[in-house]
Amino acid sequence: MEVVKILIRDFMKVLVMYVDEFSYTPSQKNLDDAEEVTRGAHYKEAVLAFIQVEKGDEEYDVKSREKKLVNHLKWVSRKNQCKHVILHSFAHLSDSKASVEFTKELFDLAEQRLQNAGYQTAQTPFGYFLDLNIKAPGYSLARIWASL
Repeated sequence: MEVVKILIRDFMKVLVMYVDEFSYTPSQKNLDDAEEVTRGAHYKEAVLAFIQVEKGDEEYDVKSREKKLVNHLKWVSRKNQCKHVILHSFAHLSDSKASVEFTKELFDLAEQRLQNAGYQTAQTPFGYFLDLNIKAPGYSLARIWASL
């Protein structure tokens, strides 16, 4: 019997929600070298992206992965008639994880590209577990999951 191996690559997972309101407060620092954050933030009418960058993403140029992410976020934003995007690192969508350095670089590049396109942006504190409050409406394009 011949065994066939199928190469399955893990790519970035993104769960995007349109939110009427979103707020967070830092709860627990989970990266020793993360900058100190003691204050939370509150946002209204925004696209909130829970993003897990995966090990397979590091096989490609960070700018190509950033472009794919931004194109998806812009599409979701247009569908929800929204120009405010919040990037949230959420390493709980699979077991595969890219390095902290690659992930942070991708987030920073994506934020800059979105700003250059006229979007208001924010990132939740990188390297923290956060207490989250989310108020999201219940319609189909308010929640979109993708593997990019």
